[in-house]
Amino acid sequence: MIISEKIVKCLENIKKVVKKLILLVKISKNTPKSLIENKTIEDYSSTSSLKSISDDFLFIPSSLQGFTNTNTKCERINETRNLYKFNGILTINDSDYICNKCGHKMHINNSHPITLKHLCFGGNLTCVCFNHTQFYCENCHSTNMQNISFKADNHRITNELYNYVRDLLATGHYTNKEVAEITGLNRNVVKDIDRERLEEKYVVNGELIKPEKQATYLGIDEFKLHNGYKYATHIIDLETGHILWIQESKKKQVVYDFINHVGSEWMNKVKAVACDMNSDFEEAFREKCPNITIVFDYFHIVKNYNEKVISAIRKDEQARLKKEGKTEEANSLKRSKYILTASLSTLIKKDKEAEDGKVIDKGSNLFKKTPVKRTGGKVDKYNKILEENELLFLAELIKEKLHNAYTLNNER
Repeated sequence: MIISEKIVKCLENIKKVVKKLILLVKISKNTPKSLIENKTIEDYSSTSSLKSISDDFLFIPSSLQGFTNTNTKCERINETRNLYKFNGILTINDSDYICNKCGHKMHINNSHPITLKHLCFGGNLTCVCFNHTQFYCENCHSTNMQNISFKADNHRITNELYNYVRDLLATGHYTNKEVAEITGLNRNVVKDIDRERLEEKYVVNGELIKPEKQATYLGIDEFKLHNGYKYATHIIDLETGHILWIQESKKKQVVYDFINHVGSEWMNKVKAVACDMNSDFEEAFREKCPNITIVFDYFHIVKNYNEKVISAIRKDEQARLKKEGKTEEANSLKRSKYILTASLSTLIKKDKEAEDGKVIDKGSNLFKKTPVKRTGGKVDKYNKILEENELLFLAELIKEKLHNAYTLNNER
């Protein structure tokens, strides 16, 4: 009697499992197999309360045509993100057997595993993994690789991920670095995709198109290339922030080439250009476009004042105090360049960070470096230096007036 009851229970459990298998087969027939769940049938058969499989998963259409997902694995890649590997098989089409060169039928030569990064969902990354087949033609002795319809050109990613990256970049709200962090791609890959996107939008027949909008105020400045001895120059629309021109070098020729690109009619509608005190830029604009007002921007004016006036006075005063035997006063000017050249608001901000215990260097267990916290007392040192040195106090007053001059909005 006891044995028969056990047999009946066992048969009932088998019936339930068979029902679930039938349900899973029905769902999988109507569902893209590239998004099959991570759990297996055994996981459901072992649970005490068997519920409908369709209640556990959200099936969405997939455009990975020809790819059949056979199993899925989850790997932890860091503290916050998982990587889901969709392992599967790529269907070989009849067209894959046809040689591109001679049109004869080829045979399978070998295959190798390939992984394509796919769309992320939530904070998780995904990729599809399958064997990529190589075909050999005995007629012309050439080889062809199996076509992957969903692979992006020149990248080991799917078309969906490629388009997603382009959409993120097109919003203008994210930097390349941020897009790389969101998608899990290398920054160089994101940079290449961004370059392709920009070339499609702004380059026609290998030439840069003219600016779509007429600019009223321009800004020009040079920057280092790869922190080396080479420089490049960019020109922007100050009202929109859009980059209009980038060219290697920081000489007059950059300005000449830009003016030739946009044309004299376009330049006649420009009212002013902001630049640093690079004489090449100023001379080039005055030579080609005398109607444009040259404005030296606030940042470079203050930077030059700090370097050529305040820093020079500090060194002279330190030497004078040493010569007069005032060693203590001379030592008080040591390591004070940053305090004297920074604005008072910045010093107040740094002191507040010191009070809050902000860590500016996390240190290293490997190299036995202890964490470094922000030190305070910058405002007090700033006030003490100005009280003891009249010349530096006067220089500070002039810097303050220089700052105020750039906040005014009328000529008088």
